[in-house]
Amino acid sequence: MINAQAALDQMISQQVRTWEVLDTRTLEAMRAVPREPFVPAAWRSLAYADCALPLPAGKHMLTPMLAGRMLQALAVRQGEQVLEVGTGSGYLSACLAALGGRVQSLELHPEIAALARANLQAAGAASIEVTTADGAALVSETAYDAIVLTASLPIYEPRFERALKYGGRLFVVVGTGPVMEARLVRRLGAAQFGSRPLFETSLEALENVPVPPQFRF
Repeated sequence: MINAQAALDQMISQQVRTWEVLDTRTLEAMRAVPREPFVPAAWRSLAYADCALPLPAGKHMLTPMLAGRMLQALAVRQGEQVLEVGTGSGYLSACLAALGGRVQSLELHPEIAALARANLQAAGAASIEVTTADGAALVSETAYDAIVLTASLPIYEPRFERALKYGGRLFVVVGTGPVMEARLVRRLGAAQFGSRPLFETSLEALENVPVPPQFRF
């Protein structure tokens, strides 16, 4: 039977690296954060599998590959202020902290926020601030070096880029299924932003954000 360390190494070599996550710091951060403490007990045998494991309220953990791409794109540096919208299990929060980020995470669902706090405590990452709040209502200005949305925006919302400090980075997935676009947005100045496409993926939508009108006959 494969042990946890071997399973973690296999996850990184056979899943994360094969999806073009080659940055050494990102791989070291993921290697430093075991996934088992963040996986619901009933699914723990699949902690290192390439699947979106279920969480309360009908939500799911990010796959290891997608988590790796997010971390690599953001390139968080020591001491940077990081905002995560959608805490989920707390796994990505812990990886962001392992990169040196000072992480604040917003989670809409109280039961998931409580689970994430317990998971982070068990994993020795209790310093991460998990707040029960609606990330879709964010009103911060020039507050964060990096922001990551763990759910998609059917329509791009500029409120998140406005929360970036100058030089800050936003990871966001935009569009509606079945294929969406992951983007990295940078704040270049007071009213200047640059955006580049990263890859195609599919991610459940962030709750309480605008959606395109549905076509009706």
